[in-house]
Amino acid sequence: MKNRTLKGKGEVDYDYKHDILFFKTVDRKYVKSIELENLILDVDKEDFIVGIQIHEASKFLNISKAVLLKIPKWKFEANVNEGRIEVRLMFQVVVRNRLIEKNPIIMQPISEPLPNSSLVCATA
Repeated sequence: MKNRTLKGKGEVDYDYKHDILFFKTVDRKYVKSIELENLILDVDKEDFIVGIQIHEASKFLNISKAVLLKIPKWKFEANVNEGRIEVRLMFQVVVRNRLIEKNPIIMQPISEPLPNSSLVCATA
């Protein structure tokens, strides 16, 4: 099956009170969500992953909640291949006037029948 590709500009939001970090593409509406442990993936009508929510983000990323309030530069890639999802986050935060880069990779099997696809989404 041919791999479909989507590239787009995105937005980031952080809910300090509930410790939820959210990356999403601009101008793409999600129609369903897939829950994976502390992650929620948003999927649009064309079956592209267009957003990711990370619950307990400060704990998951080992970064303080205050630092997550401002992420100046970021990018996320989501790849679906043969029933497995791979999400790569690349973002920068400022800690004590030092720019720190984080690059977590999340790989999970998914039971949702999504077609092979890839998304690259970055700071708008």
